[in-house]
Amino acid sequence: MAKKLGFGCMRLPLTDPNDQRSVDIREVERMADLFLERGFTYFDTAYMYHDFTSECVVRQALVERHPRERFMLASKLPTMFLKEAADQERIFGEQLEKCGVDYFDYYLLHSLNAANYRTAERLGSFAFVARQKAEGRIRRIGFSFHDRAELLDEILTTHPETEFVQLQINYLDWDNESIQSRRCYEVARRHGKEIVVMEPVKGGALARVPEEVERLFRAVRPDLSPASWAVRYAASLDGVTMVLSGMSSMEQLADNTACMEHFEPLDLRERDTVTRAVELLNRAIAIPCTACRYCVAGCPQQIAIPEYFALYNADRQSVNNIFSIQQAYYENYARSHGRASACIACRKCEKICPQHLPIVEYLREVARTFES
Repeated sequence: MAKKLGFGCMRLPLTDPNDQRSVDIREVERMADLFLERGFTYFDTAYMYHDFTSECVVRQALVERHPRERFMLASKLPTMFLKEAADQERIFGEQLEKCGVDYFDYYLLHSLNAANYRTAERLGSFAFVARQKAEGRIRRIGFSFHDRAELLDEILTTHPETEFVQLQINYLDWDNESIQSRRCYEVARRHGKEIVVMEPVKGGALARVPEEVERLFRAVRPDLSPASWAVRYAASLDGVTMVLSGMSSMEQLADNTACMEHFEPLDLRERDTVTRAVELLNRAIAIPCTACRYCVAGCPQQIAIPEYFALYNADRQSVNNIFSIQQAYYENYARSHGRASACIACRKCEKICPQHLPIVEYLREVARTFES
């Protein structure tokens, strides 16, 4: 059985933090090598990651350097970019070529929500991936999901051929009414589907926790990082076969693999500790953005939305209210991106946001904070 940690290729190390295409290939190669060396095999990429270059990075850092049987590779059909049925064959062929493989071990319809599911049904996307599986170009078919539990139940009822579902699950979102991690998990379990977990560390938010939360964790397990708690929480759930972590450095990879190499589920005391951590975190995080960057590509004003939200959160947690270093970083970003106040409220970002955030309102608050 495969070890439960998967290498998410959405937040790879960069040589230029302002350029998603500037992936540090040599560092990714070293990270992939260590990942495989420690017995982990699952890599997850997608068409749009790293400004449409992640699949090429996977080919160069992994596929061209290791035997195909040594790893499992997952990619995704970008439902948000499909206009007509012919797009599916074209994009799928492009993905196989970019990754340098003849087949995907796991292949998903990407980011199903109400709008993208309508697109998938209109274009016959489930039938398309089923044909690719029959022809040997896909081993297992599934979809990633960002919507309410009722819709997930409808999709799995209509498409029982689905073999697995990829859900956002972490201890902070477990009872969140917008994300509905618990309810979606329960639906998937009721349908008997394997579950792949994404965002277990919530885009890094659960790795960089407030000091009081970190002290809480260290008091129980001084040997584990906050990120390790988050990954183990997701991996401890029944029916979860894989937990993806978007690792951006060798340090993060070493930490994640260390806690998952000989995986131990959370015990009762640890679960109680997580419950207390959630109470503290809910008071500390102002904007629960995971920095997935889905919102960025379609922004007509080229606003650095995830970066601005991260600066805003850091500013809210800062103990120095006289001089904010976040202000300086904001001005740096604003030189090459639209300012928060440049938002025209087209709400394209809100329609694609997996977290269902009121981005326009948050940008107004960012503008009030850094532009007043």
